[in-house]
Amino acid sequence: MKKVSLFGYGGTTKAIAKKIQNVTFYDDKCIKPFRDENGFMVKPSSQFEENYSSLEITSPGIPPSNPLIKKAKNLISEYDYFADSMPMSIWISGTNGKTTTTQMMQHLLNDKGSEAGGNIGIPLAELNLDANLWILETSSFTMHYTNIAKPNIYVLLPLSPDHLSWHGDMNEYEKAKLKPLELMREGEIAIVPQKYDGVKTNAYLITYKDNNDLASKFGIELEKVNFKGAFLADALLAIAVDKILFDRVNYNRINSFVLDPHRQEELRDSKNRLWVNDTKATNIDATIAALNSYNDFFVHLILGGDDKGVDLSELFIYLKELNIKIYTIGSNKKKLITLAKKYNVKSSLCQNLNDAILKIDEVLKENEIALLSPSASSLDEFNSYAQRGDQFKEMVLGLS
Repeated sequence: MKKVSLFGYGGTTKAIAKKIQNVTFYDDKCIKPFRDENGFMVKPSSQFEENYSSLEITSPGIPPSNPLIKKAKNLISEYDYFADSMPMSIWISGTNGKTTTTQMMQHLLNDKGSEAGGNIGIPLAELNLDANLWILETSSFTMHYTNIAKPNIYVLLPLSPDHLSWHGDMNEYEKAKLKPLELMREGEIAIVPQKYDGVKTNAYLITYKDNNDLASKFGIELEKVNFKGAFLADALLAIAVDKILFDRVNYNRINSFVLDPHRQEELRDSKNRLWVNDTKATNIDATIAALNSYNDFFVHLILGGDDKGVDLSELFIYLKELNIKIYTIGSNKKKLITLAKKYNVKSSLCQNLNDAILKIDEVLKENEIALLSPSASSLDEFNSYAQRGDQFKEMVLGLS
């Protein structure tokens, strides 16, 4: 019987285990072997013996530098495991907006028997193999390890530096994001930013330079789509796939989609001043997209967290042209203050998120915007970006 090793004891591998049965988990956090509630053996990573393993399936977040990955001889991704049984699939990737685009696409296509999963939070092993269509939010981590599976339609949102400590550099990050194009066949379709119009692929390549270009190529009337800013691009890409597959543009249906919390979520305090929770903006492009939505206002911007080693100079080159003041929080707050001085951006060093909110509260005028769009991960001071956003909302709504 084939001995299957699962790397990482998380949602992805736990779901796969229920499909395979004869598996052993290896996890860096495991100190001594134990059997879980389903009877599966979980062992420390150090106990993995590659010569006694017939197949290894990794959790996507485990980096290539991990000893488990380096020792594996038969390593595949979650996607590769389902390559032969996967129904028609649409993969959505990019630096920002892939979750919302996936959700919007599922909203448009669920009447056609689609199911959504992947990085959106539902492992492939929990999706229905008899569904007509899988819509998969797909991370660069997953694609790095995927060498067999491929999408029938690939939608790529713009790329900017992200997860560079995992991939090594921007070139490797882009390489992972473009990898599905190498595997796709004639008759399949890819929608990608114009920057990648020369990429080698057998798929039919549709490139776009901006929202107007997307709308023009797919016959979409922009004024009939109610979303703005970054969400407009997400909606247009979802509509584009619906147009490709079913030759329809349903404005009422897309406009009925309700956005998740934590992305440009607007709230008013007791003085009717506007505060915006954009805690999910964990990189430069996401923050710039949020600022573009409020470029007619003076903005008090809360910035900072774990920036994962990304060079933030590009952000400050953009900020120096705006009517703005930044309030720095998180592990990179002093680094941000140094950049603010270099680029002559008004700034205030804050102890933490609550301190930033109190400082803004003292000066915020009714015709100004207070924006939490950190351009950094939350994991230096919070359990998640959601916890950061919830604390922001609770604090703001408690102001008197």
